[in-house]
Amino acid sequence: MALTSSIGVGGQHARKRVEASLTGSGADVAGGGFRILLITGLGVAIFFLGAVLWSVIPDGIGYISDRGSAFFSERSSTRSAEFGIFEGIRGTMWIGIFVVVFSFPTGIAAAIYLEEYAKSNRLTRFIELNIRNLAGVPSVVYGVLGLAIFANRLDGFFPGSADRHLGSTTAAAGATLAILVLPIVIITASEAIRAVPRPLREAGYGVGATKWEVTRHHVLPYAAPGILTGTLLSLARALGEAAPLILVGGVTGRLGPRSGLFELEQLGEQFTALPLQIAELAKQPANSGRWTDATAAAIVALLAVVIIANTVAILLRNHFEKKRG
Repeated sequence: MALTSSIGVGGQHARKRVEASLTGSGADVAGGGFRILLITGLGVAIFFLGAVLWSVIPDGIGYISDRGSAFFSERSSTRSAEFGIFEGIRGTMWIGIFVVVFSFPTGIAAAIYLEEYAKSNRLTRFIELNIRNLAGVPSVVYGVLGLAIFANRLDGFFPGSADRHLGSTTAAAGATLAILVLPIVIITASEAIRAVPRPLREAGYGVGATKWEVTRHHVLPYAAPGILTGTLLSLARALGEAAPLILVGGVTGRLGPRSGLFELEQLGEQFTALPLQIAELAKQPANSGRWTDATAAAIVALLAVVIIANTVAILLRNHFEKKRG
């Protein structure tokens, strides 16, 4: 019994000695300072976010409560008490559809090629470097590109639209924001694919699977949570952009004859979006009518759209993570 006890005490002492030699006997001053810095940065970000929400949500919710469903179903108006955001919701919805349909498949396919099929050489590294540089280009530059190519050269993808409204169509706006988020989609998808463990690929090759079968059945399911999170967060960013839409020719006032929410002919007509309506509402004098409340209500609506997109991203990520587990 005494021998067993002494061995146990000796083992504990040896373990403590090893832990002390590995972790160091002194305090981690640098690590503690860095942690305090991170917590401070997080606190500052949360403070400013809370200040914005505190100044916007009460007025916005009050205005929406007074207007009811008419705020979402009516068109814009020169009277603050009759303003509606239906046209902005319709434009934002179609722009989001354009981004999802054209940017996501193209970006994910490019990421798969760069990570799984392309050889690691100077050309590949040059392409990856330029993609990362494009992700940092200001959004207003993409607006100039969309105006020059999609609106002017391609007539907004609808022949004759240049004669009616200079090619400033919903399709041109959607294509502009699609190329805006395309580099971000490629980068996030590439990082998710790169994080897939190499033994997972080797196991597929070991049972005789081809490269495409390994990519389809092993790599993509494992990387799906990261890919979906990055792509849907890029969609949330695109829905909040205003500068490219202004340059492409988005309307900040009242549009022409009303069309339905899901009518495809809207793609060839002039457009507006929630960020444009918010920018226009913010210009109205605060002392005449309820323009401040209408601005806050439009901001709340845009925040709801972004939160819904982020929620979908989180739910899809959790779903694929459970399947992966």
